Amino acid sequence: QVLYQDEIKTNILNQHSPLVKKADSIQIYQREEAYEEEFRQFMGELHPEFAKQHYDEFYYLPISSVMDDNWFFTAFEKLAEAGIEVFGINDLKSVKYSPYQAKISTGIKSGIDWFDVEIQLSFGDEQIKLTALKKAIMRNERFIKLSDGKLGILPEEWFNKLQKIFRAGEVKKGEVKISKLRFNIVDELFEDIDDAEIVKELASKKRKLKKFKQIKNAKIPDNIKAELRDYQLAGFNWMNFLDEFKWGGLLADDMGLGKTLQALTFIQNQSLKVKKPNLAIVPTSLLFNWQNEIEKFVPELKYVVYHGGDRKELKDDIKKCQLIITSYGVVTNDIEDLRKISFNYIFLDESQAIKNMASKRYKACRLLKAQNRIAMTGTPIENNTFDLYSQMNFLNPGFLGMATSFKTEYSKPIDGKGDQKIAKELQKMISPFLLRRTKDQVAKELPPKIEDYIYCEMEEEQMKVYKAFRNKYRDYLLNKIEEDGLNKSKLHVLEGLLKLRQICDSPALLSDKENYGDQSVKINTLLQHIREKTGNHKILIFSQF
Repeated sequence: QVLYQDEIKTNILNQHSPLVKKADSIQIYQREEAYEEEFRQFMGELHPEFAKQHYDEFYYLPISSVMDDNWFFTAFEKLAEAGIEVFGINDLKSVKYSPYQAKISTGIKSGIDWFDVEIQLSFGDEQIKLTALKKAIMRNERFIKLSDGKLGILPEEWFNKLQKIFRAGEVKKGEVKISKLRFNIVDELFEDIDDAEIVKELASKKRKLKKFKQIKNAKIPDNIKAELRDYQLAGFNWMNFLDEFKWGGLLADDMGLGKTLQALTFIQNQSLKVKKPNLAIVPTSLLFNWQNEIEKFVPELKYVVYHGGDRKELKDDIKKCQLIITSYGVVTNDIEDLRKISFNYIFLDESQAIKNMASKRYKACRLLKAQNRIAMTGTPIENNTFDLYSQMNFLNPGFLGMATSFKTEYSKPIDGKGDQKIAKELQKMISPFLLRRTKDQVAKELPPKIEDYIYCEMEEEQMKVYKAFRNKYRDYLLNKIEEDGLNKSKLHVLEGLLKLRQICDSPALLSDKENYGDQSVKINTLLQHIREKTGNHKILIFSQF
């Protein structure tokens, strides 16, 4: 209808001029034919069916056509832009949808490790919270419930984009944080970026990757006292490749292939270029192993073992050294001090120790600051695919998106359904950041036998038993030797040594009637080694007792 003077209305589909009786006369209103024809053409273009309805009293469509391809929302918007008022929308019981089309705007800022994506969505005057939008997208719902009870429809082209954004990023403080390792996602989804610095940054990353042909051979530092095998050289080169691109990586070689040596070679190389200290976090049972490997292969590396009750006294040494070695327990307890230090590299040995995202270990390690990170383990996946998430999230925060999305998109299909397509997709995604060689793959380079010494310290209860027997036999033997001479006392000496060796294995081996407990650091360390380092290999254990 067109509204004329004196509130007179005409139907544009009716050809008659309006007549109004006033007192003794009849007033005829002259219609604006050009305007009405333009109006008819506008309506005819809104829907093909309208163009056929010139001789009806009104335009009409069945409800199925109204909602087909979201026609209603496009038409409502065009009518509003043309200044045409629409009545009775709230009375349409069959239409539960908001007549307002979604308005979406985005903005991008660049941080140190992240792209911060700002998303604003509105239907009419109603602004939608990012949490509500994310919830709908992750449930694969194309509708947002509005405050008036109606549903706002998300445009299909943006629905697909938003799925990728939320899958790749993490929502924090009203923004979506996307790891800079996923710069291809940002480049793909946001064609019109008006921030010159971000455009420049994206172009630089693409150019760098385009130029990359293969991993280069890096020079081994002169002060490495070892002959690295070919696969170990490849591991060292791979770490230097990651360093060039500032990516974290997971060295997942089989147990016994020399992951520590590869890491120490890289640390020594870094120490020649960067003055900041490096941090190695290892299980307590491997502290001695790292010390021995350093003394044997990189004796010039300045290091400190930050462990024990007097560790707080080592603060000055930390500032001077090139490598700090500590345990997961110490990091958890001393995180407030350690998080203040800016490290060059952080190394996690047996990184499956942080597989539980709810653990204090994981949370403490995530708080540490470093230029880059390397994790090492022979068993990156112990129970299920999700074990990988926390380790990768420590190495390259945000790279695998949100934990819930990773579970839904990867972990459940792979572990629950054995989906090989998804498994290959994940493998392809993480392949630049994970290096794994098995003993079978490098068998030709390995010696007939590899010997590793694992050092451990007795805890208080076991040490108390050991000291008691040591003191007892020392006093007894001194008296025996004084009385009978050394030659006649040799069997008693051997008996004392045997007892002490048994206690070192476990006090439970003692044949005495008294119960000395069964605390054994050797058995605990052995069991930990079996659980964490041997994977699915068969094991044969020899013991003297």
